[in-house]
Amino acid sequence: MLKKSEILEMLEIFDEKIGQRKSELNYKNPYTFAVAVLLSAQATDKSVNIATAELFEIADNPKTMLSLGLDEIKKYIRTIGLFNSKAKHIMEMSQTLVEKFDGILPKTRDELMQLSGIGRKSANVILNELYGLPTIGVDTHVLRLVKRLGLMGDEFNTPEEVESELERIIPEKYKPFISNYLVLFGRYICKAKNPDCANCYLKKFCKIKKI
Repeated sequence: MLKKSEILEMLEIFDEKIGQRKSELNYKNPYTFAVAVLLSAQATDKSVNIATAELFEIADNPKTMLSLGLDEIKKYIRTIGLFNSKAKHIMEMSQTLVEKFDGILPKTRDELMQLSGIGRKSANVILNELYGLPTIGVDTHVLRLVKRLGLMGDEFNTPEEVESELERIIPEKYKPFISNYLVLFGRYICKAKNPDCANCYLKKFCKIKKI
């Protein structure tokens, strides 16, 4: 596994190449970002942005979303995978926000996880994006790359284990950005299929030949 000095070097390269980038999901306010995050499960950010462009113009708060109704929401997001169940989650999430939180998206992980369709990873992403908290969202890119880049070994298998280890090894300065570093690196360079090794700026750390 990488030494502390090597981890710091990797993070400095990420900072130079990617910078303090935010989510690629489009949103108008905290509520619409939560909806976008919900929709992004097993879907690309690009496909979510296409579907929500019109939806968020007419429904950018829980009450308005509820007034649309389940069938109308489905019409807007039908191009996204699992749109039937996601539309139901949006309705249930909006209902909970209206009934328990006065229509305002909460700012704690435990409260966010009370919302339908929002698990720990999504809650971490929301807190990180909207409020700049050093929470670490662990998705499939992160799970794959922490081992490929030598940040941790094969004993770390679950999102919770990887999140805990990243919190331990990543310096405070970079914790708010590590998720986006890994997600964007995995999305555009170190893809699961056909990684762009020719343009990889982290070749020196790569363990791909060993896994």
